[in-house]
Amino acid sequence: MVQIGNEVINGMMWPDGKLPDNWDHFAELVYAGVNGVDAGRGNGPRPKIMIHIDRGADAKATKAFFDKLNSYEIPYDIIGQSYYPWWHGSLNELRQNLQFMATEYQKDIIIVETAYNWKPGNYINKPPPFPESPEGQREFLDELNRVVQETPFGRGKGVMWWEPAVQGELAIRGLFDDQNNSLPAMTVFDRFTRK
Repeated sequence: MVQIGNEVINGMMWPDGKLPDNWDHFAELVYAGVNGVDAGRGNGPRPKIMIHIDRGADAKATKAFFDKLNSYEIPYDIIGQSYYPWWHGSLNELRQNLQFMATEYQKDIIIVETAYNWKPGNYINKPPPFPESPEGQREFLDELNRVVQETPFGRGKGVMWWEPAVQGELAIRGLFDDQNNSLPAMTVFDRFTRK
């Protein structure tokens, strides 16, 4: 799988590919990325192509972006979404957007960026949907995984944590505590591993 750009809701390679003003240029850049994948694969099978935006719980913005992208007939296979609940909305809003994308675009969908704090940091002035604690982080990831798995037509294909080993001030979003011990969220996918 190859992702053409990262969170490209605002385009890429500014100013030429900046959105919403330069859709024609943006589309040319995405096509160039797809063509580069084709050129680089030689005689091998074509990797799946992902287009990644950061509107996991925003069906309106998702629709506006992908309707416009699709008008350029750019070939892609997978919709990637970022979903950080403190920025993007509730898990219920994410669920609604997953349902919309699966039905409207008939593409596989992956949450390619997500995180949740294991100690307080993002929900200082409002109540968190899950405690900002090691167990709350695990509960968040477990519920997020469940929401993705419930996507209609089996289109919800996975969840990726960004970034498990993050350092510095963002370490409270990682999957390791201050002593570098793994946190309970690491066990969420144990039931899917092969023994």
